[in-house]
Amino acid sequence: MTSLLVIIVVVLLAVALWQLTKIFDLTQVGASSSSDSQVASDNDNNIQGYIMFGFLAFIYIFTIYGLLKWGGLALHTPASEHGLLVDNLMNITWVLIFLVQFITQGLLYWFSFKNRGNKDKKALFFADSNKLEAIWSIIPSVVLACLILYGLYAWNNIMFVDKDEDVIEIELYAQQFKWTARYAGQDNVLGKANVRLIEGVNTLGVDMSDPNAQDDIVVSELHIPKGKKVHFKMRSQDVLHSAYFPHFRAQMNCVPGMVTEFAFVPTYTTSEYRELPFMVEKVAHINKLRAEKSVELVAKGGTALDPYTFDYLLLCNKICGASHYNMQMKVVVDTPEDYKKWLSEKTTLAQDIKAAAAAEKPAEGAAPTADTAAKVIDTVKTVVDTVKAAVAKVAMK
Repeated sequence: MTSLLVIIVVVLLAVALWQLTKIFDLTQVGASSSSDSQVASDNDNNIQGYIMFGFLAFIYIFTIYGLLKWGGLALHTPASEHGLLVDNLMNITWVLIFLVQFITQGLLYWFSFKNRGNKDKKALFFADSNKLEAIWSIIPSVVLACLILYGLYAWNNIMFVDKDEDVIEIELYAQQFKWTARYAGQDNVLGKANVRLIEGVNTLGVDMSDPNAQDDIVVSELHIPKGKKVHFKMRSQDVLHSAYFPHFRAQMNCVPGMVTEFAFVPTYTTSEYRELPFMVEKVAHINKLRAEKSVELVAKGGTALDPYTFDYLLLCNKICGASHYNMQMKVVVDTPEDYKKWLSEKTTLAQDIKAAAAAEKPAEGAAPTADTAAKVIDTVKTVVDTVKAAVAKVAMK
């Protein structure tokens, strides 16, 4: 409440000062000398021209500084086959943007300075120039057409998956705020699924009446093999998410009510990517910063930070809620042999459902609990007492 009152007071003071300034200006009407004229002089125009050149220098210097300072933060070596194509398209676009920016900004400020106001010069007005119109219409059109055609070529090469191609089918299931992966199993065909079928351990709503679903495997850590095309099919349970693999240059929206897809071929295992020179240097730099921060934390009675180890990650690239920042899943790229071994150790969803159902019921032949034994003893005593009473009545007769 105090903060709100302070803000209101500051705003009212600002309004009061603004009104006082207007009143002061009105009192000066007619009292201004010729030197206070609102018409710019040659000196004013020269000053403005040099200021524009200074701003142009600032743009160029800051652009170069930004490239040198933060250029290293950009993603480095792509970890997928199509990543080189994406990076080439991106690099061509950046070069064109910087080249056009350098030329157009230079021309803009040069002509503004050259043609600044001067009492000895008279402006030349002409209605149009077909030559200039053609130059600044045709050149951008040709450049953009080339970029779009190259982009379509890259898109078709990345997104096209031949039906007869040997791929691994994996489903990525998005929900606030986690990822779950479902492998197609031995038949390499994902079983049908529907959110209405979500129940118990079947958190993805897989239709277990579908024969193709019997060997599906559900995991919370994604493993994929190097050199093998992986075809991802993506679903969302609640809101719009976006499956983003930064190092694989892959991203696709996960839309509730529909299935989207993306495919790529990993080219580096996780261990191989960790050994790349740029990554070794990057991890060393991060751990140096974490060590320095740990000293501060320990001095304040806190816990030291653990050393950083690089891992591929699947992130959500849509702001999907309060814990969006925490929605990620570890991705491990194995050798084909290690991938097969890892997958063979996983149980199927059908087995998980059966195990969960069995856990809810006492196993047949299991030893009775203390309560159950007490109930049996009481029942036996009651039966014995009833029989004794019946025998006594017969004897009396």
